[in-house]
Amino acid sequence: MEKLELSGHSLARKLAIQSPSPEQRCDVNWANPNNSQLWVKRDDLLHPIISGNKWRKLKYALAMALSQSTTHIISFGGGYSNHLHALGYCCYQLGIQFTAIVRGNYQQNLTPMLQDLVQWQSDIQYVDKATYQRRNDADYLSSLEQRYPQAQIIAEGGSQHSALQGVAEIISELQQEYDYILLPVASGGTLAGLIQSTNSSQLIGIAVLKGKGYLESLVQQLLNGDQQCQWQILHDFHHGGYAKSSTELSDFCRNFSHFPIESVYSGKLLFAAKQLLAQGYFAANSKVLLIHTGGLQTNRD
Repeated sequence: MEKLELSGHSLARKLAIQSPSPEQRCDVNWANPNNSQLWVKRDDLLHPIISGNKWRKLKYALAMALSQSTTHIISFGGGYSNHLHALGYCCYQLGIQFTAIVRGNYQQNLTPMLQDLVQWQSDIQYVDKATYQRRNDADYLSSLEQRYPQAQIIAEGGSQHSALQGVAEIISELQQEYDYILLPVASGGTLAGLIQSTNSSQLIGIAVLKGKGYLESLVQQLLNGDQQCQWQILHDFHHGGYAKSSTELSDFCRNFSHFPIESVYSGKLLFAAKQLLAQGYFAANSKVLLIHTGGLQTNRD
């Protein structure tokens, strides 16, 4: 484990990760009857491409790949996937062949993220929805292992057990204690890593997709029963589902000027925080930390 941690630090230097990310007070003029303090962990500043939880979740998977002289990595995502974009860039910089298995066929209409993957010499394989739904199926994964026997497979969103160690470093970096920590939840890896590593804060996930019960099960699978604190996921702020928005959310993101956000992850997190503050959801005079998990590539047209 110590050797892997050293390898992770070396990898961070090689990829020019700016760590630790800053914690900043968020002085917004929002209704706040319980006088809660709002802070933000600016993980979006870790790197312009490998930002936020993308770096946290990939750090030790990539360190393991380098330690084992892995030459090929495979992963999954949609056409606008921040995860595939970050991983493709890492592989390009590290000299590792990358295969992106993409949900849907974008060959005639490449998204900005897929255009970058092409530039980074990634192998992009477009699959239909039925095939993509098998991305966690043991038989399907076995077929990929047989087809690419030298490849390392990384789960969608990077949410696998190796991700938890990288995410846990958020807690060790904090300069003060917080009563609540809020973060967006899509594949569960970031929330699971924080649950494993803190016992002094209440963790509140903000679901960015329709997944009541499903998201909780993803987190529990990653934890394997290992949890240190109180946690829950709130499901009232997804605004229609993953990568979907509402007029109210779009207006909120457009008018928010304190730091960059987008409507898929950080926008929904900040929108939820504003509503919860107004409701007096947090205890009086509490300190509330929001984890900015990056994802700003989705702002590109």
